[in-house]
Amino acid sequence: MHIFEGFIIGIVGSLHCVGMCGPLALALPLPNRSTGKKALGALFYNLGRAVTYAILGLVFGFVGAGFKLSGLQQWVSIICGVLMIVSVIIPGVFKMPKTTQKVSGKIYSTLKRKIGDALQQRRLSNLPIIGFLNGFLPCGLVYIAIAGAITSSTVTESVIFMFLFGLGTLPIMFAVAYFADVIKSRFLHKLKHIIPVFIIILGILFILRGLNLGIPYISPKFEEEKVECCQ
Repeated sequence: MHIFEGFIIGIVGSLHCVGMCGPLALALPLPNRSTGKKALGALFYNLGRAVTYAILGLVFGFVGAGFKLSGLQQWVSIICGVLMIVSVIIPGVFKMPKTTQKVSGKIYSTLKRKIGDALQQRRLSNLPIIGFLNGFLPCGLVYIAIAGAITSSTVTESVIFMFLFGLGTLPIMFAVAYFADVIKSRFLHKLKHIIPVFIIILGILFILRGLNLGIPYISPKFEEEKVECCQ
């Protein structure tokens, strides 16, 4: 997947970020500070998230490289697209095993506690840390971006893809953090209703990409790994 598609996913899907992470952004220790400190704090918070996404891109870039070497990358793209569409049409169809739920629940609780501790200190220097931890919280949009990272051509492209995804979410999330004193939580909640349509469109694009139709940007040809043997 072209790396700049990560930025597009971030831009369009940032409405989902506002709905999910908006309450946290509203709780950042930014109101009543000077204009410069508010802007710098909001920027640090969002860059912290982008760094986390880049780390996830590194991890899942190696996963994608394994799929590419085994010739499964196209099928991964198609399966991810189908799963996206099904998750919207049949909400709750995918449920994690109880053991996985317990483990993820403990991780989620630990992250929330650490974020809460950092928020209570109300120091601007904690904002990159809060953003970094925020990036690891469960999020459907991040999972979609990870699926795109897995289908990237190289590990480096996967890292850049996820970092650009984080930068794509920055404008709206920056605005939420900066104007926290005038934005209402009810408004953020209403934005989440737009996301299912976006997920279906992305699912279709993932399927088209996997079909290897040779359409630039939409369904480009996957490069096949060629192994040369010494004669």
